[in-house]
Amino acid sequence: MTEIRPELSIVLPARNEAAALERLLPTLKAQQPAAQIIVVNDGSTDDTSEVCARHGVQEVRHSYNIGNGGAVKSGARAARGEVIVFMDADGQHDPADIPRLLARLNEGYQMVVGARDAGSQASVGRSLANRLYNGVANYMTGQRIADLTSGFRAVRAARFREFLFLLPNGFSYPTSITMAFFRAGYSVAYEPIVAARRTGRSHIRPLRDGARFLLIIFRVATLYAPLKIFAPVSGISFVAGLVNYLYSYATVGRFTNGSAVLFTTAVVVFLMGLISEQITTLLYATTAGERRRTDIT
Repeated sequence: MTEIRPELSIVLPARNEAAALERLLPTLKAQQPAAQIIVVNDGSTDDTSEVCARHGVQEVRHSYNIGNGGAVKSGARAARGEVIVFMDADGQHDPADIPRLLARLNEGYQMVVGARDAGSQASVGRSLANRLYNGVANYMTGQRIADLTSGFRAVRAARFREFLFLLPNGFSYPTSITMAFFRAGYSVAYEPIVAARRTGRSHIRPLRDGARFLLIIFRVATLYAPLKIFAPVSGISFVAGLVNYLYSYATVGRFTNGSAVLFTTAVVVFLMGLISEQITTLLYATTAGERRRTDIT
């Protein structure tokens, strides 16, 4: 008997979110009865498994905690729908917003992100951090990014799976996938949402994970547009060398070792940027080739 593939899969990464899932799953099933609902149990120590069984949803279970990104990747591999909606399992995201994301997706976009307003941020510090991340990503992509870190998004499953190898296992998969979609030339839209306060305590630690987020932005940036990172560093080094040379020439009348080091650094960094740019182009060209072969077969 031929299996009927559901058009929509909903993936919820969950770690010790049983209390929130107890309230969320009945609402989700009532509003999306035809969808494949997948809870990725990322090494939970509470009764998440029992909650999934009680509400009749599919559970993908990790024997130990891998991370939010790892859970997302497991959910994407298990999803059978042509469209996947990712949402947090902590009660922040309203299932009633799913039709709006899907409606925007049907306009021809490859990914639609639920963009939180300022009032939906967990704290002032988190809001400022997200603005910083958005600003860096705007510069790197040349596109307006309304919410870089939102975990509520609808995507074309085939397009999302192209970039699973880029996604980290931690809490920053939205950053990586957003910038990867822009780099590949896929269309991305933002749909305003209001996120509720989460149930329970957040697993994100502002200082530790904030530094990781920023590091991952730059890591993905070097995969996205390396020269936008290397060229400014090269330019700063060159200007510093020029200023040092003019000062040393005016004061001691000679070209100093400091100027030589700064000029050399500028050239080396710029050449590294050019090489990285070529590697990035080849990487995405290979990904595009794999995609075309998959589409043909």
